[in-house]
Amino acid sequence: MKIYPKIGIRPTIDARQGGVRESLEEKTMNLARAVAELISSNLKNGDGSPIECVIADTTIGRVSQSAACATKFQREGVGASITVTSCWCYGAETMDMNPDYPKAVWGFNGTERPGAVYLAAVLAAHAQKGLPAFGIYGRDVQELTDNSIPDDVSEKLLRFARSAQAVATMKGKSYLSIGGVSMGIAGSIVDTDFFQDYLGMRNEAVDMTEIIRRVNEEIYDKEEFKKAMAWTEKYCKAREGNDFNASNKIKTRAEKDADWEFVVKMTIIIRDLMEGNSKLKDMGFAEESLGHNAIAAGFQGQRQWTDFMPNGDFAEAILNSSFDWNGIREAYVVATENDACNGVAMLFGHLLTNTAQLFSDVRTFWSPAAVERVTGQKLSGMAQNGIIHLINSGSTTLDGTGCQNKDGKPALKPYWKVSENEVEQCLSATTWFPANRDYFRGGGYSSNFLSKGGMPITMSRLNLVKGLGPVLQIAEGWTVEIDPSIHKTLDERTDKTWPTTWFVPRLNDKPAFKDVYSVMNNWGANHAAISYGHIGQDLITLASILCIPVCMHNVDENEIFRPAVWNAFGMDKEAADYRACANFKK
Repeated sequence: MKIYPKIGIRPTIDARQGGVRESLEEKTMNLARAVAELISSNLKNGDGSPIECVIADTTIGRVSQSAACATKFQREGVGASITVTSCWCYGAETMDMNPDYPKAVWGFNGTERPGAVYLAAVLAAHAQKGLPAFGIYGRDVQELTDNSIPDDVSEKLLRFARSAQAVATMKGKSYLSIGGVSMGIAGSIVDTDFFQDYLGMRNEAVDMTEIIRRVNEEIYDKEEFKKAMAWTEKYCKAREGNDFNASNKIKTRAEKDADWEFVVKMTIIIRDLMEGNSKLKDMGFAEESLGHNAIAAGFQGQRQWTDFMPNGDFAEAILNSSFDWNGIREAYVVATENDACNGVAMLFGHLLTNTAQLFSDVRTFWSPAAVERVTGQKLSGMAQNGIIHLINSGSTTLDGTGCQNKDGKPALKPYWKVSENEVEQCLSATTWFPANRDYFRGGGYSSNFLSKGGMPITMSRLNLVKGLGPVLQIAEGWTVEIDPSIHKTLDERTDKTWPTTWFVPRLNDKPAFKDVYSVMNNWGANHAAISYGHIGQDLITLASILCIPVCMHNVDENEIFRPAVWNAFGMDKEAADYRACANFKK
């Protein structure tokens, strides 16, 4: 059973007794209970359990009650706090002073008692003390007897809670590098200071030869391997594609069968390296059974591994999916080529949505003119202004096929909403081609599928800039379907053994989004993480908690929710974001 952080609810109150405090006790606690119920009934952890809330034992009117609340929160494993009030309170005495918690304050909009006045006062105190807090104030005045939470308040409470829980969940966990730098890709030059200073995570590393050792010394659950091979034979090997390698590079059937066995063992071993496996202790491998407490990982692969061993595409694709031979389960986060920067973006998306993430090259912008020149046909519909080819060597989640269904449309869903039939459809839509041995001399298998069109998706990427630090890029848009003959021509110009997602971003009047070409031209690296849904606003909130500025996005400014003190850094929201992040980064 996984242990997740909780969200603490702090009901603050006017301390004046003899009529004032007594009249507000029930109202204030009811607001706290309503917020706790809102969060627990709408938000879930990665395993599908409701996010738990902890409410202070009493309302908080003076500093001793603040201290008692802090003690309870520490004991209960709270990772973020929300202060709620319907009235004036003593700001510096009742505020949350824990420097490690993301914080929000909801000031009830009512006329009888000045909750809004307290909200403004305590946010000023948070700013003055360098403890940023999100301010939540409903647009419409409510009656004092009304304990409901207005829609605009609910939206902000849930956005904060979702993002704060993601931040708290990753703290103390590890990013596991299996191998090192892949082909000089900067994202795989893992910056341990970034992980520690911004995410509160540690970095673990093992050499890729650890996989070979565990295969050779049989340090894996052999019963699980038998089960895994039977499943793989039925759902993956049965859909093995043609071998398009040159005749002198085609492996024998026996060699291909051995590759299948190896990549299945490799999948089990990478998972065991990440989270451990108690079965190994029973086999006499106590140390290996522990794992590395990894919430995300990366596998280098190229070139030192793939030049002589089967590639990591199968292992990465299956681990990143919401299912395997053990059934439907939470997707793991495993970055191709150990691109830790993209792994972090995948982790952000996964923690915010509880869905599997796509890892793709941002490979090619196809202009309408180029498509017509190459294929003799015109792009149409949502693709008429050009498309971006998202593709990688077969390591992206099989959920990315779009064979799951939400409201009658293709989707990626949290694993507890995925059906067995949807799993089989994802597997049936995937072909496993023998790896291109011009790239992968050691062989292996690469997945191939075409994502269904019409899915709202968000493309994101974390980049590191010397002298500036981390920045986040975001592009919301949709998957699109193009004429099959156009797809065939464009896909085969790249690599027909890899999975493809055709992407169209939402355009606006910002320079980076004035057209599809500009999105591609402004992207900061060769990889991107792709999440189902338009989650740009949540990513922006999450980034502000971590003091990571957002350098590129196409989110409506009215949807942006950052700590209140960000307003003190100027009226240009993006410039203010940079200044505020630099100011408050611990």
